[in-house]
Amino acid sequence: VNTILINIFGGILRCDVVARGVMAAAESTSRVMKPLVVRMSGTNADEGRRLLEVSEQAMTLVDDLDEAAEAIRATA
Repeated sequence: VNTILINIFGGILRCDVVARGVMAAAESTSRVMKPLVVRMSGTNADEGRRLLEVSEQAMTLVDDLDEAAEAIRATA
């Protein structure tokens, strides 16, 4: 695995909650995280993206799956 894709459509679970979970998981590991490509859409997606943008994790935020595929190709 070279890159991890997180594709979230916030409906039942809000995107900001997912973003906080991703950040907590990344902070709790002592291992170097693989590059992340994150697509968020739905409830509180803007807030979730904002949280991830200010985090210290290496990640690429995208708007759709075409952009996600391009970002993944770029990290390979």
